[in-house]
Amino acid sequence: MSRGTASTPATLALTAAGIPYTVHAYAHDPRAAAYGLEAAAELGVDPARVFKTLIAELDGGLVVGIVPVADRLDLKALAAALGGKRAELADPRLAERRTGYVVGGISPLGQRQPLPTVLDETAILCESIFVSGGRRGLDLELAPDDLVAVTGARYAPIAR
Repeated sequence: MSRGTASTPATLALTAAGIPYTVHAYAHDPRAAAYGLEAAAELGVDPARVFKTLIAELDGGLVVGIVPVADRLDLKALAAALGGKRAELADPRLAERRTGYVVGGISPLGQRQPLPTVLDETAILCESIFVSGGRRGLDLELAPDDLVAVTGARYAPIAR
């Protein structure tokens, strides 16, 4: 386990769960338009292995969809994966309040309140994936099955 440069609720959650992970920090450019694509470029990693965490409202509650940074979240597929009717992206301020993270640094790990979570099924093709570590300029690398285990997520085809 690598803890070194970061202590965030996300790293604390992984450490507490005994999940191995690697911290990857980079200099975040505040002018970057796409945080996830910036992370992939700065870390020299295939964008298919870097996943973004999006918060959506589903039938009155909040849920998490995790998809590759070059893809979009398919809201209909997310709703179907969780047995709901209609999903839409949550207001960014609400997402920040409920997760404890800022947009561009929302991690699927260590959120203030655990939310139903779906990881795009393409993650299973990777030995390890990268997700936000809880702030801009910080990613965590871990096995997709470990992410599923620690968040209680499920796999489903939610990217397009």
